[in-house]
Amino acid sequence: MSPQTPVDSVNPAVMSNYYEAPSADPVGDEIWCYSDRPCYSPGETISFHVSTTAKSYTLEIARDAPEAELLFTRDKLPGCRQETPADASVSGCGWPASFEFAIPAHWHSGAYRVTSRIEGRNGGRLEQHHMFMLRAGTARRRERLLLVSATGTWCAYNNWGGSNHYEGITGPQGRDFSPILSLERPWPRGFVVLPDDAPRAALAASPACDEPVSYPHMEWAYANGYSKKYASAGWASYERHFMNWAADAGFEVDIVSQYDLQLRPEVLEDYPCLVFIGHDEYWSWEMRDTVDTYVEEGGRVARFAGNFMWQTRLEDNGRRQVCYKSRALAEDPQRETNRITTSWELPQVERPGALTFGLNAIRGVYAGWGGCVAFGAGGFPIYRPEHWAFEGTGLGYGDVLGGQSRIFAYEVDGLDYIVRDGLPYPSGAEQVPDGLDILALGLASNVEVARAVDNSELFLGTDDCELHAEILYGEVTPETIALAGRGSGMIASFQRGRGEVFHAGSVEWVAGLLRRDHQVERVTRNVLSRFLKGEN
Repeated sequence: MSPQTPVDSVNPAVMSNYYEAPSADPVGDEIWCYSDRPCYSPGETISFHVSTTAKSYTLEIARDAPEAELLFTRDKLPGCRQETPADASVSGCGWPASFEFAIPAHWHSGAYRVTSRIEGRNGGRLEQHHMFMLRAGTARRRERLLLVSATGTWCAYNNWGGSNHYEGITGPQGRDFSPILSLERPWPRGFVVLPDDAPRAALAASPACDEPVSYPHMEWAYANGYSKKYASAGWASYERHFMNWAADAGFEVDIVSQYDLQLRPEVLEDYPCLVFIGHDEYWSWEMRDTVDTYVEEGGRVARFAGNFMWQTRLEDNGRRQVCYKSRALAEDPQRETNRITTSWELPQVERPGALTFGLNAIRGVYAGWGGCVAFGAGGFPIYRPEHWAFEGTGLGYGDVLGGQSRIFAYEVDGLDYIVRDGLPYPSGAEQVPDGLDILALGLASNVEVARAVDNSELFLGTDDCELHAEILYGEVTPETIALAGRGSGMIASFQRGRGEVFHAGSVEWVAGLLRRDHQVERVTRNVLSRFLKGEN
């Protein structure tokens, strides 16, 4: 289903679980495409799996950059309509390969947009977009950044076929989220390509005090036939903006999939700095092992991302992602082990999230979104302006970084903290790396505040607060829900082994680069330039 009727405002309950899937009509205009993996190396063969109601289709491949470079076109490929199982979002589409392509050895690392196009029966054209990533060879790695795309989070929010890790068509009533998701399916509309005017998940400005709570990105998505999760995950909303900014700023960046951290950890060798951008919520144990080892051995991590929350497992050589989330204690087959797929902060996991990146999601989460901290600063209040990351920004104690560009949103990472002599420190309520400094600190919330009499249109219920209360305090009571409702978002920095981590714990940091916020750009340059040089 792809809604096309424009609307001015919609109750989130009405927009509940609409999704894209093949139509039951065998003669309507349709084309869908996915590849057998998200990431490849030069010289490997990529298999495209295509289903279309047209007799033939065109397939184009372009390197996605500020000026897209069309590299391959093939017309009049034979089309056929493939049978799609009802549980394709869980088990995969299972379509036979339609076209195979050997990736030329001279193609550069980056993201490659795949456009499948048919001529409609009424004379119009229909396009569908897919993408794959290309790793680099070993030459010149010491001079380049490595962007690790948040494919675990892309998969978690992909609702093509009906189910993701949030909503779905599984379970006894056919309306539960699925803890098992397949990568063998298309990306939903908006994950690969977006128009410039697509709203971001974060509020663009503080609302009027009597203005009802609204969710502009979901309303826009519903009105224009895009996935309502487009602003929560995907290349088009996050990584693409960083890559374009980095190219303009003079940085050379290679790219890999997050799944490579587990399946091909050797891809990190010789890179001086890993970069994480945007919404980066879902990680496996093995992925964390790879990053922890990389830092211990001298690597640097620049994490301009937020919501480090869930442990996942990969199955079938990375073709399936597993995360039982709030249902893990009852349903996960590995619920008796530390590989249980739930929050990293569950005591049974015995591996707090902050030990890898310094911060965690369960102490933070929502800001500048819906009715959560809607009138907040919009940026990070600075507490330690003398830190090298703020050099040349002009920022002092109490100033706000990124307030105008709204970088403090829509999900942020933090810690439990105390303030002593006007400076924040970890409280000791959770394990954190030795020597961690909290450089900036803002407030977040897991509870929406209604600005109208009727609260029925609030998107966020009590589930998040209840889960956080259970994990942090061992019980769900009015008192623990109130405690779990209060969060924070931070910028933190620490050294570990021979390496170093800088973590700006916000999903929307990239908005400061997109909107050319000079101070946000300067901090980003400071961190990346220092880490490229291998300085401590």
